[in-house]
Amino acid sequence: MCLAIPALIKSINGLMAEADIDGVVRQVSLQLTPEAQAGDYVLLHTGYAINIIDAAEAAETLRLLKELSEIR
Repeated sequence: MCLAIPALIKSINGLMAEADIDGVVRQVSLQLTPEAQAGDYVLLHTGYAINIIDAAEAAETLRLLKELSEIR
């Protein structure tokens, strides 16, 4: 099992992209999703965008992750 988190592609340079992960910006690889474009949400696993998802799914996943982090 792996954990992938939603990230918003801000800009693309070749097969690398700048992605915003809930306010944190990182360089990520688009080798597995070369069709991704700026403005797309992707699922990010170990620095690789592994799938393109819609904004509603990204928002729901981020909400659930935040909710889980608040459980004590």
